[in-house]
Amino acid sequence: MPLNKVIMLADCQSFYASVEKADHPEYRDLPLVVAGDPERRSGIILAACPLAKSFGVTTAERLGDSLAKCPNLVIIRPRMQLYIDISMRITNIYKSYTDLVEPYSIDEQFLDVTGSLHLYGSPEELAHHIQTRIQAELGIYTRFGIAENKMLAKMACDNYAKKNGSGIYILRKDRLEETLWTLPVAKMFMVGSRMTRHFNAMGLETIGKVAATPLEKLKLMMRRKFGKNSDINAELYSRIANGIDDSPVAPGTHEIAPKVIGHMMTLPRDYQRLEEIKVVLLELTELVCQRCRGKGYMGHVVSVGLMGANYDQPTGFSRQMKMDDPSNVTNTVYHAAVQLLLRHWDGYPVRKVGVSLSQFSEDGEYQLSLFDTKREKTMALEKATDALKQKYGDAIILRAASVTLAGQAQHRSEKIGGHYK
Repeated sequence: MPLNKVIMLADCQSFYASVEKADHPEYRDLPLVVAGDPERRSGIILAACPLAKSFGVTTAERLGDSLAKCPNLVIIRPRMQLYIDISMRITNIYKSYTDLVEPYSIDEQFLDVTGSLHLYGSPEELAHHIQTRIQAELGIYTRFGIAENKMLAKMACDNYAKKNGSGIYILRKDRLEETLWTLPVAKMFMVGSRMTRHFNAMGLETIGKVAATPLEKLKLMMRRKFGKNSDINAELYSRIANGIDDSPVAPGTHEIAPKVIGHMMTLPRDYQRLEEIKVVLLELTELVCQRCRGKGYMGHVVSVGLMGANYDQPTGFSRQMKMDDPSNVTNTVYHAAVQLLLRHWDGYPVRKVGVSLSQFSEDGEYQLSLFDTKREKTMALEKATDALKQKYGDAIILRAASVTLAGQAQHRSEKIGGHYK
């Protein structure tokens, strides 16, 4: 029976490790992991190739534990910019087959190929064609879960395509009873270890048992387990188990207007002096304002948060204030952030600092002021520096404060998402 729609979830196997092996052919037959700090032989495993996994190495475990299992492990420091670039190239390959491509993560993307399938044959043939092309062009092996909706495609990939020889699997909704419903409830999408224990305690050990439980009964069971506000979760799990998902593959679905733009960083040591904290506050404010300008927003409310290193005896604050006019000008927002710092800092050492802007308006319209005659020039200057940073990197222009011992901008510019580029 043909599928009503043909939705694919494409997943890159051990993505970071696969990128590194493609870039280092000499490591092709060696167990390889991408981890924090190869020089210190410390950190967390971000990705492990299949050969490393055969030794028992797992993602998110400590590097020291992995080395105990596999002493000859090849350790590569993450290169996040490279992974982002390769992910974008893979996205462009997908887009050559359909314009309905929705990124789910850096290594997973949904494709709706319903309208273009007639050009390529069966769903399996198209998946194999894309799989072969990505392998040939980039050296990355991809797996494809195929179904008539995104939820089933995701579970087809995770439970079947990742485990069979072809890396391709079609999960048909009219055959769930003999496929998906036979699996342990832990294999259901959005069910982690804790929820697995709860389902098992309720006697729902398989996905099929969740699917077969009438919705009203499942709501009652979950109310008894979790309280009265469980009806939405009960309906969600019932729909997942029954393979019901009406959401379309929507390009740009994750590009909705943000409610808050902020940045928080953990400092390499305790900052005890006001002037040190102000340096980091300025750097974070500049980063937040740069992101706002890039998206075309001005924020009306600035928020500042400080936290000490001792979680048993928490110190610090989290406060916000509304500025007279919305802004994305660094010095204007920084002035408000310093006011919050001076007003609320308790004087204890600081290990974490955060700054954010919210209550946005478009930056194309703003209130003119008789007293701020330099605003146009300041905004033009900041957009010019943004363009330079976009082209040459954030470290191309630094404030003088950032080259002091307290500054973190230079070090931060070498990383993406906390990992080295």
